[in-house]
Amino acid sequence: MHASFRPAALLFGLLSLASRDVLPQAVPAGQLTTSASATDSGLSEAELDQLTAPIALYADPLIGQLLTAATYPLEIVQAHRWLQDPANGALKGDQLTTALEQQSWDLSVKSLVPFPQILQMMDSNLEWTERIGDAFLAQQDAVMDSIQRLRKRASAAGALTSVPQQTVSTEDQAIQIEPANPEVVYVPYYDPNMVYGPWLWPDYPPFVFLPPEGMIIGAGLWIGFGFGFPILGSYWGWNHWDWHHHRLDIDGRRAGVRSGPWEHDPSHRRGVPYRSEAASARFQAQSESGRREARGFPTASGADGRGSSGAPREATMPRGAPTFRSAPPAFESFGARAQVRSDSARGAASRSAPAPRAAPSSHGGGSRGGGGGGGHR
Repeated sequence: MHASFRPAALLFGLLSLASRDVLPQAVPAGQLTTSASATDSGLSEAELDQLTAPIALYADPLIGQLLTAATYPLEIVQAHRWLQDPANGALKGDQLTTALEQQSWDLSVKSLVPFPQILQMMDSNLEWTERIGDAFLAQQDAVMDSIQRLRKRASAAGALTSVPQQTVSTEDQAIQIEPANPEVVYVPYYDPNMVYGPWLWPDYPPFVFLPPEGMIIGAGLWIGFGFGFPILGSYWGWNHWDWHHHRLDIDGRRAGVRSGPWEHDPSHRRGVPYRSEAASARFQAQSESGRREARGFPTASGADGRGSSGAPREATMPRGAPTFRSAPPAFESFGARAQVRSDSARGAASRSAPAPRAAPSSHGGGSRGGGGGGGHR
């Protein structure tokens, strides 16, 4: 890393958003790739950095919510569909908390509902969502190392500093990011091709999420911030990273769940296949059972993701990753994606919003300095 790296042009200047409910568009800088460098131990550093690049500079609690929720991709689709109902989208504060208590989704998924742009991004990029969720499930230590590796590169490039929206500190050689205001959370937007300095993995270009409409590229900023989102009671602050010991701890006093290291709950996976063979062997049967229960069917022996012959159901396998099932996306076991979305909204009126417009990403320059403007939602 060259500390003197200073991109010439621009990044994420901020304009006022035309609407409080505008959601961001997302687009990859290149196709997600998997190579023979992935071994039996999982994805390589290059592949992990490719996946974590667009979120590594998020506040620590928000990354915890996102990564754990990504292990339940079908519930992400369901929550985003639920939020697209105008009646649900208008809920705030205690009313939203009460409505979320009625839903069967995992705590982590519910915790993303107050951040509609993140649900939109994850639902619109299910391949990325599934891959980073499964990587976190199979390689939690390596994913955490990837986040810290990228944060250190951003810090060395001068892109990661404390700003009015979030504070950056170092403890036990780990970089921590927290909201500057404990009552308000801002989601950062940045170009991974710029904030980390020269990208180390040219064969694995980082995934890029575009900012919301109304944010434009061009004001000489490293990182932009949109509106701040007020925290929502027990749906915020329930996780804490122990970077040194590679652990995500859950505070049951805030979340109303068991305290201790985070553990995946396969019942919320709802039958979506796991890419990791080890994860599949450990969780698939419970995941299938949770799927059947959610659909009102009785559980049955053998509902473990295997066909009548006893062989595992296969999806298309990405080349070069022998321990990861092909499943981009893994919803093939449920049929076409449209069918999955329809199934997630069964019994509700169809009010889905149009899919976001895809647009090529711009990598014409970077920026210097900390945050952009923004306001309260």
